[in-house]
Amino acid sequence: MYNNDEVKRIECIIRPFKLDEVKLALSELGVVGMTVTDVRGRGSNEESREHYRGAGYTIYLPPKVKIEMIVRDEDVEPIVQTILQYARTGEPGDGKIFILPMEDAIRVRTEERGDVVL
Repeated sequence: MYNNDEVKRIECIIRPFKLDEVKLALSELGVVGMTVTDVRGRGSNEESREHYRGAGYTIYLPPKVKIEMIVRDEDVEPIVQTILQYARTGEPGDGKIFILPMEDAIRVRTEERGDVVL
């Protein structure tokens, strides 16, 4: 089991076209373990009006990408700063980052627990 101060779960929701940049930058930090999921949603901003080939349309739940990582506490801030740097466009809808404590982790194949699972 972990001490909640030692390991964190980072979830970030970003624009899909920023995924490759963020992944590359995180890999340069040494982060290789992550789960990426295609999601749809919006935060507190209202529906957005987009244009494609001259036609306007309203997006109620725009596509996003959610990245989840389990990392050591000392790695949280560099990871967060990297995500902020590479995911930001400066426009509403750039996303969110959530940091949560981790209770435990178990490798299914070997039943190992804790740090060795990372």
